[in-house]
Amino acid sequence: MSGAGGESVALLSRYGRHLAAGVRIAVFGPVAVVGLVRATGEHAAPTAVVVAGVGAWSAVYVWWLLRRTGLWATAVDVAVLVLVCLSIFWTDAAAQSNVGWIRLLVSFACLAYQWYTPLAYGVTATGVAAGTLLAVVVVTEPASDVVNAAVWVLAIAALSRTAWTLVMRGARSADRLAVEAERARTARRVAEAVRADERDLVNALHDTAATTLLMVGSGQVRPGDGWLPTRARRDLDMLRAYGQQAPAEADLVRLLRAEVEAVSQLPVRFAGPPDLPVPYRVARAVADAAREALNNVVRHAGAGQIQVRLSGDPGDLRVEVVDDGRGFAPDRVPATRRGLRDCVHGRLAAVGGAARVASRPGAGTTVSLEWRDG
Repeated sequence: MSGAGGESVALLSRYGRHLAAGVRIAVFGPVAVVGLVRATGEHAAPTAVVVAGVGAWSAVYVWWLLRRTGLWATAVDVAVLVLVCLSIFWTDAAAQSNVGWIRLLVSFACLAYQWYTPLAYGVTATGVAAGTLLAVVVVTEPASDVVNAAVWVLAIAALSRTAWTLVMRGARSADRLAVEAERARTARRVAEAVRADERDLVNALHDTAATTLLMVGSGQVRPGDGWLPTRARRDLDMLRAYGQQAPAEADLVRLLRAEVEAVSQLPVRFAGPPDLPVPYRVARAVADAAREALNNVVRHAGAGQIQVRLSGDPGDLRVEVVDDGRGFAPDRVPATRRGLRDCVHGRLAAVGGAARVASRPGAGTTVSLEWRDG
């Protein structure tokens, strides 16, 4: 009955087997009591034998429904029901009007077949079991209401199959929707990853080649400045390294010292521990954000000196880039300026950190980069 499908179909198919097992457990006890109580005289012993045999098989059948898959036990169950119907001749159940318990057993069995078997298999099993019951009660010439009740077994099974088919169709629709939603989520994640990669590349270009060329074009590089070749080589090395496999950890102190040493236009004092290993993504984001802060000081602040202070531990760190320049009003920075927005705030936010800028005209600037594990 499960066929091809997703999680909803698989869960519903398993539920159908468990439900069929529950019906057999709930029905057999009362039905067996009715059959034994209504058996009279010399027919009591044969009826008890039939009931005991059905009970033993039902235990195996329930265990199989709960633990195994396949349909062989259903075929055996149909054969058992056929034998029970034929036992009417042996136990003389028709003469005792003791056919009701057999009819109930067959009815509920045919009802439950529809919940876990394929359509053709369920129809065949129902046809064989219910057809045998109908043929037997017709041959034994019971009252007309017994024949009508036997015919109703087929109707009940048909209604059960119809209802279960509608439920299974809903499960397949749910699986299709789940697959489509997962595809949409995957496409969205891929698009977000592509945008993030593009953002990282643009930020890397902004921090390296674009900044260096802008400083040259704006006349901030004087003839004979020796830092330009070194900076250009560093820019090229960073761009070549973009997209390569990254290590698990990096020493944030080493990365920050490299950024400090690249600033030759102003004196920069660095203070921090001898080393500070942190996850590579965090170290790279903090170092890149610090580089952008240093670039901004060189380009815009008119400062006399810069301080870079690192404190904390591998799970909770703080970097401060402090200058004594002219300062500015952070709330008046245009939204189109990507330096602070993307290269500082954006980088820290991407790794779960935060950047804060404290500045006012004439009072210098402090850029704080903070990250805490978790």
